[in-house]
Amino acid sequence: MMKRNRESYSMTEDMRNDDEGRLRLQVFMAKCGVGGRRFCEDLISQGRVMVNNKVIREMGVKVGDDDVVQVDGETIERSDKVYYIALNKPRGYVCTNYDPNEERYARDLITIRDQNLLFNVGRLDKDSNGLILFSNDGEFANKVMHPRNEIEKEYLVHLDRKPDVEDLHKALKGLYIDIPQPYRIRSFSLVPMRRDYIKVVLTEGKNREIRKIFSFLGYEVKGLTRIRIGCIELGNLQPGEFRNLSRKEIDGLLAGKTSLVDRRKFGKAARKAKGDASQSRDRKEERR
Repeated sequence: MMKRNRESYSMTEDMRNDDEGRLRLQVFMAKCGVGGRRFCEDLISQGRVMVNNKVIREMGVKVGDDDVVQVDGETIERSDKVYYIALNKPRGYVCTNYDPNEERYARDLITIRDQNLLFNVGRLDKDSNGLILFSNDGEFANKVMHPRNEIEKEYLVHLDRKPDVEDLHKALKGLYIDIPQPYRIRSFSLVPMRRDYIKVVLTEGKNREIRKIFSFLGYEVKGLTRIRIGCIELGNLQPGEFRNLSRKEIDGLLAGKTSLVDRRKFGKAARKAKGDASQSRDRKEERR
């Protein structure tokens, strides 16, 4: 950790200037793989960031590649390459880049050269498994995690018994448990032939939200697997395996899509389209 006796630095005009090639400090940090933009802003406000050997506590400072930026005394550098990776996190791994009380980190499972640049996009607690995204693109992470975008996260939940539908409707309405804001699920679906399993969709993602909801309702969560984030599905990815996201997946996620599959439309609209196509063919035949 950096020493606290170093002088705090106030912005000068040259650091405020919007010069070409210079970035806001928190954006620069995010592109270096420190974390999402909001996380980087917290580090700055805590006095844990230095620029050219001076502590920065104010937002709005701009830096370039010629500046020396340090976080907790370690120099960081921007990478021109961006990564968007999906990992199937096994149970027992944590989604933080450092915790003195932990030994197994989800990021260590991603065996690429620039692994140190990656940070997790969102959370998945130690006792849960499934889909978690990693990137070194702070703006991407901020868009995915911001509550206003309401990107869906779908989970397969294993309970100690069959859930009561009345309890599930309570969770839809919202439950006040330990904070002023309610915990709630967006939707649920029962799993055929598995009475003690249920699929649950969230959009907010409060800390341990599903576990707190079902514990409050009197259930024990025996297993929790995230199977989807927006249009990104866990699919056949095995525990500990990772893959790069496609451009279509990235664009679909940022657009708020829940699936990349173009599903066929049935019913009246489809029949009308089929009839219009048939009439068009008949007119072509008559002209011949």
